[in-house]
Amino acid sequence: MTNKEILKDTSRILLGSALVFAGVSHLSFARKEFQAQVPNWIPLEKDDTVVYSGFVEIALGSALIFTPKKHRETVGKVAAAFFAAVFPGNIAQYTHDRSAFGLNTDKKRFARLWFQPALVYWALKSTSK
Repeated sequence: MTNKEILKDTSRILLGSALVFAGVSHLSFARKEFQAQVPNWIPLEKDDTVVYSGFVEIALGSALIFTPKKHRETVGKVAAAFFAAVFPGNIAQYTHDRSAFGLNTDKKRFARLWFQPALVYWALKSTSK
């Protein structure tokens, strides 16, 4: 295994682990905090949205960690699409001045917006062939 492959595998496993952790936190200790990121236009209750997205994050994280090599690129694209799909939540948190996760100023909430494209890139790069 080359150094590049080791780096990609490590990066993919770290991202998958972070997603599993985030998913578990959606279902437990950070459930209320995540509700601050649910846009008002989502047609579900905020708590239901947080729970469902938690299940998706656990599934995606597990898939990033355990999917065989031949399917990793597809899983990476699905994870990237998920990160893009939840981006409106970060925008809603910023535009509606919702404090959560220590993001209690407009400056901090705005800075958070730049992390979502990084997650999309991370998902694609760590699973590419």
